[in-house]
Amino acid sequence: MNAMHVLSAAEMQACDRATTERFGIPSIQLMRAASSAIAAFVRRQFPHARRATVLCGKGNNGGDGMMAARLLADAGLEVTTLLLGAPEHLTGDAAIAWSELNSPKRGRIHVVMSGKALADHDDALNTDLIVDAVLGTGFKPPLKGLALEALEWLRGGRAPILAIDLPSGWPADETSATVAGPVFPADAVITFTAPKPAHVFGQLTRRWDQPVVVAPIGSPNAAIVSALNLDWAGSSLALAQAPRAAAANKGNFGHVLVVGGAFGAAGGKAGAPAMTALAAMRAGAGLVTAAVPGPALQVVASFAPELMTWPLAATRNGQIAAKNLEKKQIAELIDGKSVLAIGPGLGQSAETARFVAGLLGATMIPAVVDADALNILAAKPALIKKLAKGRTLVLTPHPGEMARLAKMSVAAVQAGRLETARNFAQRMSVTLVLKGARTIIAHPDGRVAVNTSGNPGMAKGGSGDLLTGLIAGLLAQFPHDPARAVEAAVYLHGLAADLAVRDGDEHTLLPTDFLAQLARAFQTHAHDFDEDGKNGYVWLQGHCMPHPESASSGTA
Repeated sequence: MNAMHVLSAAEMQACDRATTERFGIPSIQLMRAASSAIAAFVRRQFPHARRATVLCGKGNNGGDGMMAARLLADAGLEVTTLLLGAPEHLTGDAAIAWSELNSPKRGRIHVVMSGKALADHDDALNTDLIVDAVLGTGFKPPLKGLALEALEWLRGGRAPILAIDLPSGWPADETSATVAGPVFPADAVITFTAPKPAHVFGQLTRRWDQPVVVAPIGSPNAAIVSALNLDWAGSSLALAQAPRAAAANKGNFGHVLVVGGAFGAAGGKAGAPAMTALAAMRAGAGLVTAAVPGPALQVVASFAPELMTWPLAATRNGQIAAKNLEKKQIAELIDGKSVLAIGPGLGQSAETARFVAGLLGATMIPAVVDADALNILAAKPALIKKLAKGRTLVLTPHPGEMARLAKMSVAAVQAGRLETARNFAQRMSVTLVLKGARTIIAHPDGRVAVNTSGNPGMAKGGSGDLLTGLIAGLLAQFPHDPARAVEAAVYLHGLAADLAVRDGDEHTLLPTDFLAQLARAFQTHAHDFDEDGKNGYVWLQGHCMPHPESASSGTA
């Protein structure tokens, strides 16, 4: 699929206007397509629902809900629709939706003018599904009035909640994981045409594994225009899924050099470069060589017979020694290599620091820098920009490493993840992968992609080592499209972990568990269709997870 752009609320409104005014698609047709997508999603994601309560506001979000209520009633569900506000105040497409819902009347329809009146409809909470169509992209905080009273009323229910566009009360342009003001709970979210910032950054659902999907409803690509320079990372998965030529050989897919590890008085860190090398192989690199201190060689070599190894001279404490920088040794080490991955388990001794700077400076091949190598470079910020000149240089910090690189506090990094990553990537001319929930991939040209795959079970040592290998492995295969290669690697990393958790548990998940799911991740498509081949959904979140009905959603 093409890159999926993230649009601001104003840009989404401009997209809808352009679709109608420039491309001649009536707005009511967009609403019909949206309601069709909602109804189909309900039947797919909540297949056992027989009763549904639809809460509608007076705007177009409410219009989507009214049309969806009509379609669900026509499909045989027992539907109760509650309109929050006077129907005579409805205008445009929402007024048409209200008229069609009533002529002929579909299900039970009630007009609610106050919070007190909501209490008269407590029986509507005894349902299989609640659809939140109260407020959408145009909402400006705070939540107040009848919408706020509806939120309080909802707390008496136990049914799962499907949010149309966004959970009511959540600002579309918010880039934080959570919001301070009151917001409707959600167990699934469906939006249309393109995600807004809240869809890729926010924890919109009660659990991380519940679905957030985007449904195309007819707006042409030419109308989907944004100045945010922000994309969804999952769009790049198509690059990794491209079929290989029948006559391909290992030389077509690059040779990754992994440098890291320590084994001795400094401790045993042979597993880190071994996992990085394994991930590079699993990602599809043609060849992978792990260059590690001599004492660690046997341990690393035992991980996989396919892995080639290269012994490096070690210091007394088992880290890589500076004497490995001798010209002949460096030339032999980097000969024929197409990507360098450096840092996992490396250590930060003075000799190792000299080796890292020397090796990175001795070659212009793409490099992925992680872990201890990041901390070494953090002490030499001028060197980063120098090393990035004329090459692809990928840095993969977690928030603590980012704080050291950017000379700021971890709290400041986390409070401004998007701009911190974007500014650093542009200033240093690097590709920056700022890890964490909603990993950010910032490119030197200012474009940013946000990843929405992954889960809390990944918060264990070794997860980052695998990511470094996946990035290196895809860079080796797609050297002419490094931006999408990095984005695809990040998305696959999280997707494989999601697949592993589906069959296991967050607490017991090991990084090697989701490495074992990488083949399934490569075969999983983020875009799919319903049983009629219509209403395609792009899954930002929850694609690999069971239906919400299969697990209790909790109370509102």
